[in-house]
Amino acid sequence: MNGPADPPHEGYEELRPGGPARIPGPRGAADDLDPRHAPEPLPEPPAAPEPPPPPRTHAVLKSLLGAWALAACSTEETQAVEDHLTECAQCAEEALRLRDAVGLLHPEDSLDLKPLLRSRVLEDCLGKRPARIPVPPWANPYDTETARLDALLRDFGDSEWQTPVRLKWFEEERRQSRRTTVAGVIGHLLTVDGLVATALGLDDPLGPEAPSDATGRTEHYWSSAEQPITRQIREPWREQGHTLLRTVSFAGRGVGELSVDYGPFALPLGDAFLERAFECWVHAWDIAEAVDYPYDPPSGPHLHRMIDLAARLLPSALAHRRRAGLAAPARGLVAAGAPGRTLHLEIEGAGGGSWDIALDSPAAKPSAEHTVAQIALDGAEFCQLAAGHISPEEAAVGQHGDREAIRDVLFAAASLSRL
Repeated sequence: MNGPADPPHEGYEELRPGGPARIPGPRGAADDLDPRHAPEPLPEPPAAPEPPPPPRTHAVLKSLLGAWALAACSTEETQAVEDHLTECAQCAEEALRLRDAVGLLHPEDSLDLKPLLRSRVLEDCLGKRPARIPVPPWANPYDTETARLDALLRDFGDSEWQTPVRLKWFEEERRQSRRTTVAGVIGHLLTVDGLVATALGLDDPLGPEAPSDATGRTEHYWSSAEQPITRQIREPWREQGHTLLRTVSFAGRGVGELSVDYGPFALPLGDAFLERAFECWVHAWDIAEAVDYPYDPPSGPHLHRMIDLAARLLPSALAHRRRAGLAAPARGLVAAGAPGRTLHLEIEGAGGGSWDIALDSPAAKPSAEHTVAQIALDGAEFCQLAAGHISPEEAAVGQHGDREAIRDVLFAAASLSRL
């Protein structure tokens, strides 16, 4: 008799209709691709933080100045270089030279594209991070006006540099004029700026034997320079201006009190920079008028500084005219610092304000209680009067009070002008 059937071995399937038991095959590589058989991935170890880059040395930053001048540095390199320039005077001076050299390699943009771009960029940059070695406030108008005039000259061709320009000023009781060219005007600015350069111990552009007064220096330059003066005069004029600004910026406190000798008179260095800014604007105006190009007045704050300088010089100018017999004598002797007769000057418009002018002595103290006359003038018209572009009789003045005092002050304002 047969006993009960043995249980099937493990791995066999039970007999089914249609086929015998099947032995399962070996595990193949395809099974490894089945997500059901895949092992769980191991977690990746956290990445180690990158160490901060080492600080760049002076030598490395100095080697980057050329690339920085060409705007070829990365953002990080540019930031490192510019931070270094605020701390290293040697590299700052080298950077300025390289930037000027790059300007000679690239054609300059047209003035008509974005004439206010420079001032907007500077205002934005200085608003974000003030310069650690800033230009002194009293030198800012000179910096701005020389840059504006340079922008006007940038597009001039050879023929425009020879455009006739008539310079005008007031002398004694009459208006004077002198004809020159655009290039001659820039030569005039170069020679008179040289008075400021010599006061700072810099080289005189006319040499050690040059005259010491502004008019004599200009006449000397015009007579000794190669004729005609060409556009090449622009480069030494701007280089001298840059040198003046660099020098006073690094000189520190107290430099504004240095005396600048103009020959017949002297001014503190701070006032001399304002005077040079005023003359630069006036002659830029002359040039723009000659080539029929629009030219705006200085900004309100800068114009106010220039008008303030002229108002402060009026008592001395009035005393000078009185000594020459060109103004009415003083009404009375006034001790230094004592109140005396006063004229109230009101300047309207951008840059305007009010000033009290001592009439009898530059050392007298203006006093509202001793006011004998009032003058009201538009700011631009007062500047034209102080520049000698209009005569005292032509000035549209609102006036009240002592007519003699009013006339003397208007003529004194015109006498501030010169070649």
